[in-house]
Amino acid sequence: MTPASRDCTLVIPAYNEERRIGTVLKDLNGYAGLVIFVCDGTDRTAKIVREYAASRPDCRISCLEFSRRLGKGGGVRAGLMAATTPYAGFMDADGSTPIREMERLFQKLDAHDGAIGSRWIHGADVRIPQSLSRRMQSRLFNLWVKLLFGLSYSDTQCGAKAFTKEALDAVLPVMVSDGFEFDVELLWRMRRAGYDVAEVPITWEDREESSVKTGAGLEMALRLVRVRSGKQPE
Repeated sequence: MTPASRDCTLVIPAYNEERRIGTVLKDLNGYAGLVIFVCDGTDRTAKIVREYAASRPDCRISCLEFSRRLGKGGGVRAGLMAATTPYAGFMDADGSTPIREMERLFQKLDAHDGAIGSRWIHGADVRIPQSLSRRMQSRLFNLWVKLLFGLSYSDTQCGAKAFTKEALDAVLPVMVSDGFEFDVELLWRMRRAGYDVAEVPITWEDREESSVKTGAGLEMALRLVRVRSGKQPE
């Protein structure tokens, strides 16, 4: 049975996103699922989300606030663990992924334990591509992931993923990543636990102000070595 939107929770980690969060909020118009924003920054992001939620009682929006920086992975994990619906997923707060694409990923959960968006497989619609340097960094990082973890996915870092809550509850308690390497560890532990995660072509556009900075790939690669060796990333 195809999951109904009301049975899905969408987690959006939003660290200091006051300049862009309005676009994401507008895109949520008409979405029937529950949305959890995780705000752990120092700007007005949480205030903007709360005010929007109060003005739109028809939207199921909540905001988790933290006084300390959780990291991208830490924020996603906090939101996913707070979800109580049968299905939960996450997307970036920069608007790279339209909400309709997340709805499409949730629909894939009628046949899979998870569904992840990919910018690199046939059928993907990348409307505004990354710069050449970012694409090269992404491909090199993906090669490193394949060598280190044996994952066959073409794109582990696209910020659009959905899973059954059963699968998430099985792997989240043992995860150690708090940074952008979180996605890789999540997929690795899903595979080790025997869950089926499908890779789906997605509509996506690059945002120049992404919080992933050039050079972050090397740091993530080193942190993944520690994850693979069973150590806590520093």
